[in-house]
Amino acid sequence: MTFPKTTALDLTPPAPLPEEVAELFAKCQEKLGLVPNVLVAYAHNPEKLRAFGQMYNTLMLGPSGLSKPEREMIAVAVSSLNHCWYCLVAHGAAVRVLSGSPELGEALVMNHRYAEMTPRQRAMIEFARKTTTDSAGIGEADRAMLRSHSFTEADIWDIAEVAAFFNMSNRLASAVGMIPNPEYHAQGRGG
Repeated sequence: MTFPKTTALDLTPPAPLPEEVAELFAKCQEKLGLVPNVLVAYAHNPEKLRAFGQMYNTLMLGPSGLSKPEREMIAVAVSSLNHCWYCLVAHGAAVRVLSGSPELGEALVMNHRYAEMTPRQRAMIEFARKTTTDSAGIGEADRAMLRSHSFTEADIWDIAEVAAFFNMSNRLASAVGMIPNPEYHAQGRGG
C-alpha cells in the first residue's frame, strides 16, 4: 500500500503495515471513505499511533455530556486560534457534516462570533478559547459560568480536555506541516 505525503517530514509507515494498523486503515476506508492523513502520519510509529488513537477516540467518540458535534465545535474553535490548517480543514468538515450546517463550520473557522449557537454552546466555546489563550487565568467565575448553562462538573472537564488535546494536536500538526486529506474540503457543503 502506498501513501500520499502527509507531512513536511520524510516519515513513512512501515512496510508491510503491522496487522493492527492495517485493520485500522481498512476500517477508516470502509467507514469514512479515506484514511485520515493524521493517522498515516502517526503510523511511522505504531505505538504512538495507538496512544493517539485511544486518546482521540475516548475524547471525541466516547461517552460524554457533550454531543459529538459540540466536541467537534471545540476542536475547530481551538484550531482557529492556533491557525492549524490540518485541524481546521478536517474538523471544520466534521462540524459541517454532523451539524448539517455549512455556515456553522465556516463561522467557527473564521470568526466564531458569527456562528449561530445556543447560549450554552457559546459559553462552551468561550471557555475552550480561554483554555487555549489563557488557561492559567481560568478561575472559579469561568467554571461558574459553565455551570449556569447546565454543564456538569464532568462536562467542564470534557470541555477543558478536548480543548487541551487539540492545542497539543494543533501544535504538532503545524510543526510537522501536516497536510489535510483533499476529500475534507468538499464534505458537508451541500449541493
